[in-house]
Amino acid sequence: MTDKTPKLRAALDGIPTYKPGRPAAADGPVAYKLSSNENPYPPLPGVLESAVAAAGSFNRYPDMACTGLMAELADRFEVPVEHLATGTGSVGVAQQLLQSTAGPGDEVIYAWRSFEAYPIITQISGAASVRVPLTGTEEHDLDAMADAVTERTRLIFVCSPNNPTGAAIRRPELERFLDRVPSDVLVVLDEAYREFVRDERVPDGIELYRDRPNVCVLRTFSKAYGLAGLRVGFAIAHEPVAAALRKTAVPFGVSQVAQDAAVASLRSEAALLERVDALVAERSRVFRELVAQGWTVPETQANFVWLRLGDRTVDFAAAAERAGAVVRPFPGEGVRVTIGEVAANDIFLRVAEAFRKEL
Repeated sequence: MTDKTPKLRAALDGIPTYKPGRPAAADGPVAYKLSSNENPYPPLPGVLESAVAAAGSFNRYPDMACTGLMAELADRFEVPVEHLATGTGSVGVAQQLLQSTAGPGDEVIYAWRSFEAYPIITQISGAASVRVPLTGTEEHDLDAMADAVTERTRLIFVCSPNNPTGAAIRRPELERFLDRVPSDVLVVLDEAYREFVRDERVPDGIELYRDRPNVCVLRTFSKAYGLAGLRVGFAIAHEPVAAALRKTAVPFGVSQVAQDAAVASLRSEAALLERVDALVAERSRVFRELVAQGWTVPETQANFVWLRLGDRTVDFAAAAERAGAVVRPFPGEGVRVTIGEVAANDIFLRVAEAFRKEL
């Protein structure tokens, strides 16, 4: 026996751990989970039936090429199949992007605070994170991000709408930024919440990708489509990038259940739009009431709202949980609160009103 242990990569030292939204308590009073940006509705019509049918053959490997899903995506978004790649949620595809572009000595730029997986997957790749602070209005500082590009920059994440602040980037600012980025630097437009956008000034990233070979668009079935538990996301990018993503994908990573459920979800567009419209209406109500209470709330285009609370963040989260709503605190910064069921949103609003009076 020896006291030596296996040698592991130094890049993993001190890596932050991804913190999922806490679930609601299993016992005690009724509690709602508003901490993970999940869709509160059940699967769309036909989706559960497709998933159950696929589950009957899970003794077999899934279609590794995701042939049916890729064909459906190509048709829906009017892109070549060769420009598509799938993965285990958009975060899985994001990690494939890091594996394809960056390693030790390279740099990855992203706004901060933004999606908390960015620093994790960047550090795993061995690359260095370059975090550019948000503006005072909780938005990406695109000029500062463009200024941060160096000869070592390999990839830039642009999260729009931004998780956790909800702010989305408008076309003139985004196009001006893309024009400044060197053509050999990959820009990833992370649009996990695209379906909730109602501001016509916010462009669809797929429009921008078409004539920009260094732009990649990330999408997911976890949010609007309500398939968070099945882990399926996809990227749209020009062929060299998409091919690299397919090479770095975990073999058979997207289950057949997930593939068939995603196809059925895409074919249930009318029901999807109805549900998303209902969530957007609730988002507007929650936003208006928070403003009326005196809160300064960033205009959100996602399915959540953001309250910057500083050192009162943990106290607010605890108060919400006592009232029956679990929210997502970022200690020292603020809370992100998912738009959920009406009853859940009402609990959050009551907590926010009482808390506001104490500030």
